Amino acid sequence: MSDLHILRSLALIGALGVAAGGCASKAGTGAVAGAGAGAVVGGAIGAATGSTAKGAIIGAAVGGAAGAIIGDQMDRRADELEDSIPGADIERVGEGILVTFESGILFGFDSTTIQPAGRSNLATLSSNLEKYPDSNVLIVGHTDSVGADTYNMTLSQRRAESAASYLRQQGVDASRIRTEGRGEIEPVADNSTDAGRQENRRVEVAIFANEELKERAKEQAGSN
Repeated sequence: MSDLHILRSLALIGALGVAAGGCASKAGTGAVAGAGAGAVVGGAIGAATGSTAKGAIIGAAVGGAAGAIIGDQMDRRADELEDSIPGADIERVGEGILVTFESGILFGFDSTTIQPAGRSNLATLSSNLEKYPDSNVLIVGHTDSVGADTYNMTLSQRRAESAASYLRQQGVDASRIRTEGRGEIEPVADNSTDAGRQENRRVEVAIFANEELKERAKEQAGSN
């Protein structure tokens, strides 16, 4: 997708976000409607940019001074994760954090059973999530293009759910976690090479502010 196409898509998504927000206000359903609008916008951004995980983070953003406050907190959390999870790639995205695990770290070939190194990494992640209970999580599974599309989609979903289950076992509240499988449809590298296929086999964890943190940040921004 060209940069111009992406920019046009994001402009359309911005309009969608405003419309969704307006409908939410008229419906009078408060935070639930706001979260729903964020999910709609996040999904649209994911479709436009080819990243469901990043779309979720961007869709949850509040922007402005409150967004800057959330971003500053996420900077510190990202630093902590980078220092404590050597087997993961930690990336700051907007007002959130994207944690990417190579599937080989978490799972064996064609398996959804988490390996010892993967359990250690997820246990460390769960400790960070428990330390900061004011964030939500989307876990997205991905595969390479080898094999049938439908099988890859199912495998990616099962792996995302396996990682989520382990986080719940470690004490992370189930209400904070969503999962999604994207199979082979969001590659980050060339599937025609071994190295590219290895990059594409991954599990992404999108971490973003929940409604409590957003409201707290808005109040803090309003008092400054």
